Amino acid sequence: MTNAIMIQGAGSNVGKSMLVAGLARAATLRGLRVAPFKPQNMSNNAAVTVDGGEIGRAQALQAMAAQREPVIDMNPVLLKPESETGAQIVVQGQRLTTLKARDYGKMKATLLPRVLESFYRLAETADLVIVEGAGSPAEVNLRAGDIANMGFASAAGVPVALVGDIDRGGVIAQIVGTKAVIAAEDSALVCGFAINKFRGDPTLFDAGLDIIVQATGWQSFGVLPWFPDAWKLPAEDVMDVANRPGGRIKIAVPKLNRIANFDDLDPLVATPEVTVDIVESGRALPGDADLVLIPGSKATIADLAHFRAQGWDTDLMAHVRRGGHVLGICGGYQMLGMQISDPDGIEGPPSTVEGLGLLDVRTVMKPAKRVVTSKALHRATGFVVKGYEIHNGHTSGPDCERAWLELDARPEGAASVSGKIQGCYMHGLFTGDDFRQSYLAGFGELVSDIAYDVEVDKTLDRLADHIEAHLDVAAIFASAARLRC
Repeated sequence: MTNAIMIQGAGSNVGKSMLVAGLARAATLRGLRVAPFKPQNMSNNAAVTVDGGEIGRAQALQAMAAQREPVIDMNPVLLKPESETGAQIVVQGQRLTTLKARDYGKMKATLLPRVLESFYRLAETADLVIVEGAGSPAEVNLRAGDIANMGFASAAGVPVALVGDIDRGGVIAQIVGTKAVIAAEDSALVCGFAINKFRGDPTLFDAGLDIIVQATGWQSFGVLPWFPDAWKLPAEDVMDVANRPGGRIKIAVPKLNRIANFDDLDPLVATPEVTVDIVESGRALPGDADLVLIPGSKATIADLAHFRAQGWDTDLMAHVRRGGHVLGICGGYQMLGMQISDPDGIEGPPSTVEGLGLLDVRTVMKPAKRVVTSKALHRATGFVVKGYEIHNGHTSGPDCERAWLELDARPEGAASVSGKIQGCYMHGLFTGDDFRQSYLAGFGELVSDIAYDVEVDKTLDRLADHIEAHLDVAAIFASAARLRC
């Protein structure tokens, strides 16, 4: 017998993912076997699971909070945007198809059996499943065929705790308005609500809680103050990385339209001596950067065109002439080469385009996607790092003879003759503490000895303590419904 509770938001970005992670750690510290679950996620920031599939990065963090390995059943439907109107559909870890938004709207209801299959299979391994919704149930125009919020909760018989974001203002309207627009049968699934991101004395909102309770009839689980260490947890959105204080070593990261797997940046942001500068469209790459890091992309050829449209190719050449370093990871690695060929139309119409020409390599897109966890040896230092690969292309050429990594006992990556321009397919390099220290020391400054994964784990403990101190966690867990798996 397993219990389940679903955290839904009264709007987008109200802090659902972090709240689920904190509740998962709190329940784990209480001795429960916990599993996080998100029926449908939309993100290009994916994680590779131990069973060889893709899930949202947020669910991987929640799995870490629950002290278990991430598996595909934790996020059975993952939408990876490839354009303004279309996305790749990943079901139970594997790519199913690519659809326009309108076509996916027609298809999503057919995915409910797969979602429920994953949910009940996961529930068999846990005492408590904490489910995260997507967006908001107040988007009632999307209720038909819904699998992300009330559609799932209704089908699985899971009660809902609704979360509002007071930092945006209008939180009373967020919660009461949700009650006003959702159907009566959906409203009956809501067991209570909580207010997130309060700054100052939370007792100042006591009257607000009373107003919401009176207007909705829902139980209050309390007010959660702003969690000051939230920035130490892996970012959900690349712009969460921006504007964080840093140090002398400047790493410039062009914000690609379809930037993907930018969790590569998280350990760098956590290093006090490093400033990670996210460069948005219309802004030049900074001339004082020590390193330009071109990240992964869900649509490499389109993002390469976007890169050039911003004039970043000219900025990058000037950076190289000044003796600056360049690192391309995955899609960024492909862009640095001489040519990218997509004969099968993996990313769009079949095409071949000229790369940035900083590495003498060529990439051919392949239909089969490589999705694996990996272990790499950094040849120059002998340090071993753990990470993952998630890409379609195969890259080869003369500069691969200067591979600077060994990945699963094979050469990986490429480097220029000077060694200042490098590329590879391996994500997660900078989570390796010894490698990160050594790499950054190459910019002329010793950096702090931070155990990155340990610090993330400690932050999850602090988050759990923060939630326990301010919300009625016992009432939230008591509201969970008992499932028959």
